[in-house]
Amino acid sequence: MISFKQLPIEAKAAVAAGVVFFSMMLSRSYLAEKLDFRTRRWLLRLQMALFANTLMLMGSLHVWRSTVTTFTRSSAASSFCFMLWKIAVFMFLALAHSSFFTLLFLVAEEPYFFSLAAYTCLGAYIILIFFLFTLGSVEQAYKFLAGRGAKASTGNKNRTALKPVLAVLLTVVLTVVGLLNASQPPTVNSVEIPVHKLPSAMNNLKVVLLSDIHLGPTVGKTKLAMIVRMVKALKPDITVIVGDLSDAEAKIIRPAVEPLGELDSPLGTYFVTGNHEYYTSDVSNWFELLKSFNIQPLHNENVKIVSPKSTSDWFCLAGVDDIEADVLRYSGHGMDLKKALRGCSSEHAIVLLAHQPIAAKWALQERPDINLILSGHTHGGQIFPLNAGAYLLNPFFVGLYQVGQNTFVYVSPGTMYYGIPMRLGSRAEITEIILRSP
Repeated sequence: MISFKQLPIEAKAAVAAGVVFFSMMLSRSYLAEKLDFRTRRWLLRLQMALFANTLMLMGSLHVWRSTVTTFTRSSAASSFCFMLWKIAVFMFLALAHSSFFTLLFLVAEEPYFFSLAAYTCLGAYIILIFFLFTLGSVEQAYKFLAGRGAKASTGNKNRTALKPVLAVLLTVVLTVVGLLNASQPPTVNSVEIPVHKLPSAMNNLKVVLLSDIHLGPTVGKTKLAMIVRMVKALKPDITVIVGDLSDAEAKIIRPAVEPLGELDSPLGTYFVTGNHEYYTSDVSNWFELLKSFNIQPLHNENVKIVSPKSTSDWFCLAGVDDIEADVLRYSGHGMDLKKALRGCSSEHAIVLLAHQPIAAKWALQERPDINLILSGHTHGGQIFPLNAGAYLLNPFFVGLYQVGQNTFVYVSPGTMYYGIPMRLGSRAEITEIILRSP
């Protein structure tokens, strides 16, 4: 029988990841009711950081072997430049691994440079792993097709060296492109959506949709103030924020949230939780903070949006808690569509705010009379190559979908980004929705 000490380091990392994952499940179930919020918050974040790092360790070993060990037998291995290269690769991997811990220690009104550098390295790490794996697969396919003759073996040495060089070059280029793309202000996307049974007096009502701002280690007050200025310039009748506003506790990041107090949509500003609000374990304090800025949380509840022209013309705006609250067993929270739509009949138009597209799908299965659902969560994948995974894991990915004859779902690609200050294959967006009466 093989002992733990005899296992290769990749297998040890996998075992460690399994242990951390088991502890996360234990915390979410058995310990959920026994720990206070503050302890649960720190424990959950620490477990998530450790789990991510143990998984990344396997990839980091592959990166090191591909970009450093591969060249140790070359004539340049003893050179000063190669030593600098080893230090650079080590620092790159160390920064990528440290990114998850910045949520615990480095959250303030404005991002710290260390946090930006760490999350940039994390984004580059993901891209590099993808290209090393892809080029490695191409190499193996070539070996299979070309055979293993003497000539092929000679060429293999050059190809082995070429693979990490090409992967690093592609990673550097895409990282720079991703950083430049994410540094741009969100694009304003104007969308006209017909809403069945919307009163004619409310035709052309303007709703601005924000989602996934992720105030935290890499998004601060300056970026939020820019978003608020852009929203005010659009002069919306209603502003809605469909979750993942923040990755930190309300008290810690309160100064960064202050620009939200400048939102002054005449028919109100509304908010529903995303999964990251529950990761903060501070939802109640967030609700109180948002209320102080005249932003109304829709905690499985609804409001009547009444036309300024006629009090008899209105539609129902409802919001549900994010489904992650059920997973985390967050006391007093969880998606409750019946409660959220209490008093909303099919005689009037119904607009629902639900952070995750899967929640939108479940809502339509239960209440097909909902006319419009506004969601976020996917980020459009945010960066390549995560786009494909986000597309496959969500029933609605990005943009406008028509479901049936009188129902639409709109999924925002996010107003900022989560952690990694990069956008590849996606673009941050502020959505201007014009509601049309049929």
